Amino acid sequence: MTEVRIGAVLIAGPTASGKSALGIKLAQALDGMVINADSMQVYQDLRVITARPTPEEEALAPHRLYGQVDAAVNYSVGRYVADAAGALAGLDGKVPIFVGGTGLYFKALTEGLSDMPAVPDEVREQVRLESHGLATPELHRLLSERDPETARALRPSDRLRVQRALEVFAATGRPLLSFHGVRRPGPLSDRPLVRLFLAPERDELRRRIDGRFLAMVEQGALDEVRRLGERRLDPLLPAMRAHGVPGLLAHLRGEIGLDEAIVRGQGDTRRYAKRQFTWFRHQLPDWTWVAPERGFDTAVAQVQGLSVPSRR
Repeated sequence: MTEVRIGAVLIAGPTASGKSALGIKLAQALDGMVINADSMQVYQDLRVITARPTPEEEALAPHRLYGQVDAAVNYSVGRYVADAAGALAGLDGKVPIFVGGTGLYFKALTEGLSDMPAVPDEVREQVRLESHGLATPELHRLLSERDPETARALRPSDRLRVQRALEVFAATGRPLLSFHGVRRPGPLSDRPLVRLFLAPERDELRRRIDGRFLAMVEQGALDEVRRLGERRLDPLLPAMRAHGVPGLLAHLRGEIGLDEAIVRGQGDTRRYAKRQFTWFRHQLPDWTWVAPERGFDTAVAQVQGLSVPSRR
C-alpha cells in the first residue's frame, strides 16, 4: 500500500484538449478535488460559452473556483491566487488537481507573483472614465507622458495592460515596472508537483474547437450571451472579452449574421489555442507534454513516482 505524497497535479493545455474530463477522471482515481485554473470559467455568467463543467460533471467529483465570480468584476491573477490558497486550505485530505488553460494562473501558483499594489476601486473607476472614448494608441501616449518606462515595455495595441499601468500609476505615483522585482511565493511553490500539458495534434484540435463552438451555440450560448449583454457592462471587462462573446454580441445587436458570429468565435478560439502552445513552451518549459489519450496513465505514473510506502 502506498501513501500519496503529491503536493498537487496540474493539468494544462489548449482549449478543447480534454482537460476537464481528465481532471474528473483523476479526481475519481486519486480521491482528488478539481480546482479551476481557467480565467474565464471563474465567471458565473459564462457556463456554456466557456465550456465550464456541467452540473452533472461537477457532481462526479468535488470542484472548486468554478463560476464564483460575477461578470462585473475585473478578476485578477492576485485574487485568483488568494482564492486558490483558500481552496488548498480546505482540501480535507484530498489531492488538489488544478485544471485549466490560463498560463499566468499556473505560473503564479508555482512561481509566485510580483508584489503588486492593490488599486482602490475609486481609482480604477476614475482611470476608466478618463480613458473612455480614447483609442488604444492615444491611451498608450497618455501612459508615455506619465510612466514612460512602462510604456516602452508595452505594445501600444495592448489596451488592458496599458490601462492597468495607468491604474497603478494613479494609485501609487510609481511606474508599474518598479513593482516587478519583489515576488511573493506561490501557494504551490514548495510542493512536489505533477505538471502535464495536453498537446493534441493540431488539425484534430482545430476540428474539436470548431465542432465544440457549434455545439455551444446549440446548447444555449446565444441566450447566455444575450443575458450578459443586457447587463450593459464595461466592454473592457474580462468576461465581455471571452472567446465568442464579442461576435455573438455583435450578432445580437444586428451588426452581423449568426454564421459570421460563429466563424469569428471559432477563429478567435483557434488563435488563442495557438498562443497557449507558444506560451507554455516558452514560459513553463519544465512541464511534461503528452497526447490527451495518454494523459491519465502518465499522470498516475508520475503520482506513483512521488508516493512512498505507508507506515500505518
